[in-house]
Amino acid sequence: MPAMAKPRVSAFRRRLSQIRLLFSTTRTYDPKFLPLVIATPLVILAAVVGGLIPLGRWELGLALGIPLALLGAVLMFGRRSQRAVLASIADRPGAAASVLQQMRGTWKVQPGVAATRKQDLVHRVIGRPGVILVGEGSPSRTAQLLKQEKRKAQRVVGDVPVHDINVGDGSQQVPLDKLQSHVMKLPRKVKRRRIGDLERRLQAVGGNEPPMPKGPMPKGAKVPKSMRR
Repeated sequence: MPAMAKPRVSAFRRRLSQIRLLFSTTRTYDPKFLPLVIATPLVILAAVVGGLIPLGRWELGLALGIPLALLGAVLMFGRRSQRAVLASIADRPGAAASVLQQMRGTWKVQPGVAATRKQDLVHRVIGRPGVILVGEGSPSRTAQLLKQEKRKAQRVVGDVPVHDINVGDGSQQVPLDKLQSHVMKLPRKVKRRRIGDLERRLQAVGGNEPPMPKGPMPKGAKVPKSMRR
């Protein structure tokens, strides 16, 4: 029995370590984080209890308010912490790939299929919308890389749509925190069963291992749903 318990204890400790890392990162990048995490559950609890006091049901208010307050604190922590994680990696090479790899569903992400010496990168995503090429770095250099990779992909995939996205804060770019939602809103043109075949065919295009950001994007961390809409 003790031998079977060790993996569970180890997993629990890893999870605690991830939470501590998220908490520390969020406090560093988000000055409003701690006040909001403290204030949110207090406001929820006060609202629920205060609403039931005139009815003489303050006990029910506590019974309902405490779980709701804890849920509010958890949701606020998750929302602010994930935004802080994005802020912490935003200027690092490979940040877009880190975000893309968090998408759920039938998405095949290959980071760094093209790169420059100045760490401009193009990542390739294969999914229901077809082939999506995502560039990050200098807008002008990335635009050229995207054009080259788009031509290569089109020669391989035929009539499958090939989309290109330039990540950044410019007028013709997609912000990092909107990247997932932008990709997931692209029209579905490819049947699910074709995705594996497309991936195999595109292996011939090649790719390099990019200089991915080494932290803090803890394993298991998810981009919140509010950023996917």
